[in-house]
Amino acid sequence: MSLPLILNLAIALAACGLLYVMQQRHLSFTKRVFTGLGLGIVLGAAFQAFYGNGSQVIAQTNAYLDIVGTGYVKLLQMIIMPLIMVSIIQAILKLRDASSLGKISALTIGTLMVTTAIAATIGILMAKLYGLSAVGLTSSAAEVARGHYLEGKLATAQDVSLPTMILSFIPENPFLDMTGARKTSTIAVVLFSIFLGVSATGIAAKKPDVFEKFSEFVHVAHVIVMRMVTLVLRLTPFGVFALITQVLASSSVQDILKLIGFVAASYSALILMFGVHLLIIAAVGLNPGRYVKKIFPVLAFAFTSRTSAGSIPMSVQTQTARLGTPEGIANFAASFGSMMGQNGCAGIYPAMLAVMIAPTVGIDPFTSSFLLPLIGIVTIGSVGVAGVGGGATFAALIVLSALNLPVALAGLLISIEPLIDMGRTALNVSGSITAGTFASRVLGQTDMAVFDSDAEVNLDSEEQVA
Repeated sequence: MSLPLILNLAIALAACGLLYVMQQRHLSFTKRVFTGLGLGIVLGAAFQAFYGNGSQVIAQTNAYLDIVGTGYVKLLQMIIMPLIMVSIIQAILKLRDASSLGKISALTIGTLMVTTAIAATIGILMAKLYGLSAVGLTSSAAEVARGHYLEGKLATAQDVSLPTMILSFIPENPFLDMTGARKTSTIAVVLFSIFLGVSATGIAAKKPDVFEKFSEFVHVAHVIVMRMVTLVLRLTPFGVFALITQVLASSSVQDILKLIGFVAASYSALILMFGVHLLIIAAVGLNPGRYVKKIFPVLAFAFTSRTSAGSIPMSVQTQTARLGTPEGIANFAASFGSMMGQNGCAGIYPAMLAVMIAPTVGIDPFTSSFLLPLIGIVTIGSVGVAGVGGGATFAALIVLSALNLPVALAGLLISIEPLIDMGRTALNVSGSITAGTFASRVLGQTDMAVFDSDAEVNLDSEEQVA
């Protein structure tokens, strides 16, 4: 272990020590996440400036930081399936009303799909405004290799259709799906949990003693799982610090500047779409400023971790503890939002790529004959996009192959992929929380006392375990 590596790790350890002291002094969750994010930005930028891009020391440092960053994400992924199962089953046991369940599903999924169509439209407008085109872009060895990789994945994307995607949601083996073995395992577990909950409510009148025993079992399991969630969320500031340090330390300023137009267009579209989310929140009578303040920690985690699925536990906690959304609706929105209707990865990104690539094969992308099918394909193709790394690439493959556009050109953006993906993932999570908040408000189930409260609520507090 070299001296520079030891010094780097000592600095990172000191930063983690500061975060631990803040936790012991019971500083608010939001302040700790902000601090972790700030420390990571400063340290990552310092590593990049001091060692330069491609440094072996940075690679070795990131390998150790990966233990904290990726380790934290894995812990979150560990509790996703248990959290979804017990929360949805318990919510159904309390509802005992299939019609309410149908309304929740329709409002949540409908909001996700409509906002994805809007996101695609915004992506197209930004591509037009910034004059984006893949014509004339040069390819490095890495980009060429990425292009060949995408072409190899093309057959898989072409085999995807709406009927096959819907069929993949049905849990043929729920125990396999509980391991997360398939891209659509999250939705499959949601459906299995719904089936189990509805089945249990069906015996409530005929066998009340059995129903009560099952309800008590689910309640106990729920308390234990929520305790697990609390323990994992306490690591959020550390995870955010490690993840953002890794990203900035390994980013190439030259690569970013080379494609600065696409970066600027992407983030302009992301910001505009986030504004659409706030308009939806305002339309249902909620304060957008208070809303942003309450959801910032989960957006910061999604931004640094680049995983929509891994954000589910914190998203659910944020919706219930800070926004006043019932737990059942929060779980529906977070779960479905991690797999379909992703505004960033499955909306803006593939739409912008299609508009960029179309001129390379002599197609004018700004005609109704191209734009209307594009928006429709993007919206439908957003169903079943995985909420982990690679989801945006798969969504782009589906759209580009459906429009008969060359997929290899998407590899030209490999150098700035992590930077763009951070914003896309944050928007994905924002979209799922917006869908849950909208559904809750429309159904009149939002606890306004919780939403209107300005008191700081720590998501990793014992008070959140009910």
